[in-house]
Parts: sequence; structure tokens; C-alpha cells
Amino acid sequence: MRRKIISILAGVIAFTLGGQLHAPAQDYPTRLIKMVHGFPPGGNVDIIARLLANEMQKGLGQNLVVEPRPGLAASVAAEYVARAEPDGYTLLTVASAHAAAPALYKNLKYRPVEDFDWITTASFYPFLICVRKDSRFQTLADLLKEAKAKPGSLNYGSAGVGSILHTTVELLSNVTQTKFTHVPYRGEAPALTGLLSGDFDFIAATTGPATIHVKSGEFRALATTGKTRWTELPDVPTVNEAAGLKDFEVISWTGLATTAGVPKPILGRLYAEMQRVIRVPEVREKLQGMGGEVRGIEPSEMRDLVSRQMVLWAKVVREQNIQAQ
Repeated sequence: MRRKIISILAGVIAFTLGGQLHAPAQDYPTRLIKMVHGFPPGGNVDIIARLLANEMQKGLGQNLVVEPRPGLAASVAAEYVARAEPDGYTLLTVASAHAAAPALYKNLKYRPVEDFDWITTASFYPFLICVRKDSRFQTLADLLKEAKAKPGSLNYGSAGVGSILHTTVELLSNVTQTKFTHVPYRGEAPALTGLLSGDFDFIAATTGPATIHVKSGEFRALATTGKTRWTELPDVPTVNEAAGLKDFEVISWTGLATTAGVPKPILGRLYAEMQRVIRVPEVREKLQGMGGEVRGIEPSEMRDLVSRQMVLWAKVVREQNIQAQ
């Protein structure tokens, strides 16, 4: 009898504890959610993060605050999220630069794949290789021809060492066996201003902010880094078309991740919410207006995407001897 009572009590305790353990996932969210990213305010990722957060809080019923933590190719923000409590209240708006950071910074205090639960992507977008309107380069072939004849004589700007704008040009340099001189800035916006001022020869910039300058006539777009032409600027050739580089493709992306170990019901809620958000016409229109192909992928696909790009950027950094500052 006594054993039976103990058994019943044990079952009640286990049931109660089990209910308590699952309650947070069932009730999520019950308080403010922090959405962190690793880029300066006002940039492409910051704009996307705020766009997503504003719509997500409607569906989740809680406020989302966007917190930029720029530095070290977005690894400062990634480390912060990797170390957070795995409760779904600290999210990471992650971009493709996440995959380049491990190649540049050997002493990262987090594992770039394993320390995160991957949720989904919001948009994918190519880059535009641009020069100023008065540049002597009319085509990408012209630019590459001079680069081969005068190694290191042409300068390009980027959002900083390790930024995807930096590694994209280094990949172009790698596959064409040319050499350029890098002029790093603290963010894409000041780099674009640098090109406007004539401080360097060319830039690989995200389609959103670059297109504004192309359409205004301030920039000339020599090529897009996607495998197909970008619909917003259909007259701009691909790198393949402009320079005969058949396998060249750099597509950036922005998505959502969180700390590894978050309960699966919470991850499921966040995945479903993101899928809802990118179907909202106003959100979709704004993402497309920034040059993005709006597309949400499965968490496992996102994990594989990061892993593949890590391999690519490790090769580029090694062969181009890129040194983090």
C-alpha cells in the first residue's frame, strides 16, 4: 500500500513538473523579445530587422525591440545570442556575413552552426558591381582588363573587413586572378558615400541602396552577382554575361536564428510567424523593393546554407590571404 502511495505521488510530481517545463513553450511569449543584429543602424540588415520585428510583434502579441551590436563581421552580436538563455526571447537577425566570420576570426567564442537554432530566411539578394557615373569603366570587362594590366592599382570600397561586400570582391579577384586594393569603411552607407565622392574606383553593394543611385544616374552598374539578371535593373548583365565567369554567383541573404536549445514548440511558433510575416503584402513589397527575393526556407536548409557558405569563404580568405583587423 505504502509503495503504491509513493508511486502515485511520484507520478503526480512528475506530471506537475512536466507541466511546468512545458508551460513556457505553451504560453510563449509572455514578455518583450530582443532582436539583435551585428550591423550599424540604418543599414540593410537593420532596416530588414525592424521591418520583421514590427510585423512579428502583431502576431506574437509582445513587443520586439531591435538592438544593433556591430563589430567583427557581425560576430559580436552572434556571440551575444549564442550565450543567451535558450528561451526564445533573444533572436538574431542573421545575414550571410555570419558564414564569413569564422574564416576571418580564428578565436570566435561560439560555434557558428552548432550554437544556434536556425529558424528561416526572409529574403535573398544579389550585389551590384558599381562605378561612379563619370568612371572610365563602361563594362566589367574593361575594369578587369585594367586590373590585370596594373595589379593593385584599382581600389574598391566595402562595409569593412570581413563584410560580405569585401569578400564578394575578393572572390571576384580570386576567380579572375586579379588584384585590387581594399578601402574598408564602417558600414555600407559610408562606403556608398565614398564612391559618390570618388574616393575609390568601384564597389560591390547590396541591390537595395545601390539601385537608388543607379536609377538616379549617380552610379553605373557594371554587373549583378546573381546567376540571372535582377528584375529591377534588367539591362544590367550578370557577371557571367559581362566577364564570361560561368560559375560565379554571390547571393546574400537575411534571416532569423536564436540560441541553440530553445524548446521545439517555441521554434515552431517563430518559424510559423516568420512565414506569416513574409507573406504580408506590405512586408513582401518592402523586401522586394530592397532588392530581395522573398523566400523562407526550412530550418535544416538554413543550417546547410550556412555550412556551405562557410566552406566557400574559408577558401577565399585562405587563398586571398585576407587578414582581419
